[in-house]
Amino acid sequence: MPKITPISAKQLKKIFEKAGFRCVRIEGDHFIYSKTGVARPVVIPDWKDVPVFIIKNNLRTAGMTREEYFYLLTK
Repeated sequence: MPKITPISAKQLKKIFEKAGFRCVRIEGDHFIYSKTGVARPVVIPDWKDVPVFIIKNNLRTAGMTREEYFYLLTK
């Protein structure tokens, strides 16, 4: 399986939108995504490159596996 690498916020937002998340609000340069059935919101900073640790934390919060992440990334 490939390594998770930094990607742009635009790409990361598209991945979570494909997974069924919707942007519920924007606070400064952070986009807050939510989905029914997921207890905590996913926070995506509007940065050129989102670091790997933020991507991994968001995947854990969303309950998304690495396989799902890479599938949605290539979709």
